[in-house]
Amino acid sequence: MQRRTVQVTNRLGLHARAAAKLVHVANRFQSTIALARCDNGQTVDAKSILGVLLLAASAGTYLDVIASGDDEEEAVEAICRLIESKFGEEGGATS
Repeated sequence: MQRRTVQVTNRLGLHARAAAKLVHVANRFQSTIALARCDNGQTVDAKSILGVLLLAASAGTYLDVIASGDDEEEAVEAICRLIESKFGEEGGATS
C-alpha cells in the first residue's frame, strides 16, 4: 500500500472540473485508490466523481492519497502530481 499526503493549493479547491480530472486520472490505474481528508478522516473512492465531490476539499485541505494494487506507486504519484499542479489551472502543469 502506498500513501502520501498532499495539500490542495488551487484557489477553488477540489471543485467539479478538478474532481473530474482527478477521477479520470484515478481510473487509468488498476489499483484501488482512496482519498482521505486529514482533518476528519472522511475517506472516499478516488474513482467516484460523487465521492470526490463529497470531500468538499477547499484550498488548504490536506488529503491522503492511498493506493493498493499492482500500479499503486504510479497511481499515487500521478494523483499527487495532478493536485500539486493545481489541476492544470492557475498556470500549473497538467499530467
